[in-house]
Formats: sequence, C-alpha cells, structure tokens
Amino acid sequence: MYKKSYHKPSNRPGSGKNSRSRHFSSNRKFSRNRGPKKDYINPQRFIKAAKVPTENNQYIATNSFSDFKVNPGLSKRIAERGFKSPSPIQDQIIPHGLDGRDVIGIANTGTGKTMAFAIPVIHHLMTNPGAKAIILAPTRELADQILQECKSLLSGSRLYWALLIGGSPIGPQFRDLKRRPNLVIGTPGRVKDHLERGTLKLNNFSMVVLDEVDRMLDMGFIDDMREILRQIPTDNRQSYFFSATMDTRVRTLINDYSKDPISISVVTGDTADSVEQDVVRYSHANEKVSKLHDILISDQNNKVLIFDETRRDVDKLSRSLRDHGFKADLIHGGKTQGQRKRALQNFKQDKINIMVATDVAARGIDIDGVTHVINYSTPQSFSDYVHRIGRAGRAGRTGYAFTFIEKR
Repeated sequence: MYKKSYHKPSNRPGSGKNSRSRHFSSNRKFSRNRGPKKDYINPQRFIKAAKVPTENNQYIATNSFSDFKVNPGLSKRIAERGFKSPSPIQDQIIPHGLDGRDVIGIANTGTGKTMAFAIPVIHHLMTNPGAKAIILAPTRELADQILQECKSLLSGSRLYWALLIGGSPIGPQFRDLKRRPNLVIGTPGRVKDHLERGTLKLNNFSMVVLDEVDRMLDMGFIDDMREILRQIPTDNRQSYFFSATMDTRVRTLINDYSKDPISISVVTGDTADSVEQDVVRYSHANEKVSKLHDILISDQNNKVLIFDETRRDVDKLSRSLRDHGFKADLIHGGKTQGQRKRALQNFKQDKINIMVATDVAARGIDIDGVTHVINYSTPQSFSDYVHRIGRAGRAGRTGYAFTFIEKR
C-alpha cells in the first residue's frame, strides 16, 4: 500500500498569543477538551487514485507573460524570473486586473494565484506614484510568502512595503509604517491592531486583495475584515477576492465590498487530481507509530508533511521522530514567527525532510518537492483535508496522501 515515493504580546484586544481563541468561527461546535468538534468524514473519501495528465486536458494559455502590457521594470523582473506561459488563473485574471476590474478568483490551492494578483497590483503601484495597496492573508506564513513573491518583482522600483503579522516584534513594523509603504501585507488581526493604534491609515489606499477569504472567515476574522474594508475609500478602489470555495458567507462579503466583479473559476475538483490517496488503518497507539515509521523509512528521499491535531500532539510526535533518528522539525501557533520561519526554511532547503504541523501549515504554504502528506490525525472537515493534501503533487509530479484511521 505504501509507495516510495514574541515579541511580548500587547494587552490590546486581538493581539498576543492568546488572541487565537477569538478567531474560531462562531458556528463551530466545541468539545470540552479538543477544541472544535470534527465533522464526520467517510474514510472512503480519503481513497482516490491520482489522475495522469493527458494532452487532451492540458490547459493552453491564451497569453504569454510577455503579452501583458505592464511597466517595463516589472516586465524585466517577470522575464528574469523565467515566467513564460501563465497558469490558467494567471492567464484569465491578469488581463482583467490590469484593466482595473474587481476580480473574484475561485481556485484550488497551488494554482499560482499569488502572481495572478501580484502582477497587476505591482504594475498599478509602479505606474501611479503614491498609489497604495493592501493584501490580507489568513496566516503569518502565507503573508510572508506573498511578500517574498512580491519583493522579487519590486526590485529596483523604489517602492516600500510593510509586513504586519503577529508573532514577530512590532517595533520594526512601526518603523516600516513610518516610511509610508506603498504595499502593506498582513494578517487581519495585526492589521486591525495597527489601525486601532493609529500607526496605519487606509484612507489613501486604492487596492485591496483578500487571499484565502474562506479560510479567514473560518478563523473568525469576519469583523476585522469588514472593519478594514470599511476604512478603504470606495472611489476608484479595485478589489481582489480569492477563495477555494464560494459559500453564502464568502458571497455576502464579496457582494458588500465589490463593484461589478468579474468571476474566474479554475477549480478542477474536490481534491488534488495529482495526489494518490489512501488510508492507513491501525488498532492501537504502538501500531500507529510503527506504521508511520514504515512509511517514513520507505524512501529517505521523501519530503513529508505530517499533520497532527494539537500543539501538544505536534511537540510530542516531532520529539519522538527525532529520538528515532528522523530529520524532523515542527511548526504550530505556539511558536514565534522566527521559529516557524527557520523551520520552514530548513524544510525548503532539505536540511530536514519531515515537517510536523498543525493546520497552520495547510493553507498557502508553497514548499517545493513535498512528496507525501500524512494525516496522522484526521482533519476537522473535508475542506481542511483538501487543503492539507494540496501541499503535495505539484508542478506535474504525483504526490501521496495517507490518512490514519483507527479500526473500529
């Protein structure tokens, strides 16, 4: 079956390490000891063969990156990155973004949506002196990842940026904001904190991007998001909304804060077609650990992302794996941003080949070469499962996902 293959927290509302408790969706049920109650997911939904791409279902782009009429400096950076043929979401959204339209992007994870909004946003900033844009993301890691992508296009532009996320010193954020940045990227909670402090004002911003809207709603950021959007003038505002799903909550938010948006959907299915999915059944804790070790030692070249349920579970499992000689590290919400960033960097650079994480890593983390995703604990919902396994099977490669299920 197995295939080879802190800064000291502020006392202000919504800041500090304990603020996560207010970011759970109010419509979730909670058990006494384990947090949100899990949805029941039929184990058969965790079993699915990977599809092999064929010439018939390969997307043929209408444009090439050189076709996009963007600032010469930006065009040069795009060429230096080696971009030639855009992905479906990039091909369809970038022209509308450059035309100034409000855009709704519905797409699976790993479709290249960051560049779909980064290119038109940065073009606007480069060609309109004094223009400002803000990008919101649900997690620190995704916000930082978006910044890194944008910085590769901003080189030599003389534009300033600021990254506003929790878990990192706030002093440097004050310093960056004093420079009146053209581009602000952050998580809703920390952006709201700066608005309340008066260190950030949005009255002269003309572009806004909400990435992973559904995830931000799941995390309970709805009030923060609405307050941020209310403070951005509606005259000449361009808005981008990206979401993996389009339920009533997402649609209501978009309807309230967009004007005549164009909707682009490139969703290809419930789960990543390029991921081979199976279950691992176990009877007791010792057998569970043993079967996990079997998977991990099947090929030492595998790059594995393991999801467990709580911070304590992640700490325990990561420590156990290291004690057994595996090169493993961990990330979860209890770690500082610096610790999480170092762990991810070591994983990206192959200094370790196993990362144990809570669902903080499930959304938007682009780690090249992940071969396996292991759900050591089952996800809260099938949507969470989809985003977990989306870390594998990218760039035309087949990935593998194993979900541990206790025998009944």
